Amino acid sequence: MVGSVRLDRIDINILVQLQNDGRMTNVHLADAVGLSPSPCLQRVKRLEGAGYITSFQARLDLTKMLESVTVFTEVTLCDHRREDFLRFEQSIREIDELMECHLISGGYDYLLRFIARSIAHYQSVMEALIEREIGIEKYFSYIVIKSPIVKEQLPLRTLLSGSPGSA
Repeated sequence: MVGSVRLDRIDINILVQLQNDGRMTNVHLADAVGLSPSPCLQRVKRLEGAGYITSFQARLDLTKMLESVTVFTEVTLCDHRREDFLRFEQSIREIDELMECHLISGGYDYLLRFIARSIAHYQSVMEALIEREIGIEKYFSYIVIKSPIVKEQLPLRTLLSGSPGSA
């Protein structure tokens, strides 16, 4: 285990249940995992304290609010010293439209995911990034047409058991 608290099957079940419904009451959670409310709450607090649970958030359906576009962007940096990566990461950290940033192996350095009002909005974000002169050599954009599968919950039972998932 990587965390400071060793997870047992009840802890894993608590995490799975909270991923599915972070607003469930402690009484409902305790019932779902087979504990009485007091020990269940103690476990939740312990999991929070150990950093396994980092927040409880509402999932929003953006399509109900406005039209938007999701864009994946491959970024290659001009130079590849440690300070170049740090400067890039620090410079993009506060961009509201940036949803994810991944340093990856392969033919480019970063894979970014943006949410924007439109393609023109996304392009203005990218032009502003280029103007900052933060070491971007080139970038390639991939506009998402459709997302037939988007999973929010982590496959905890599969990842923690080491068993492959089912098809």
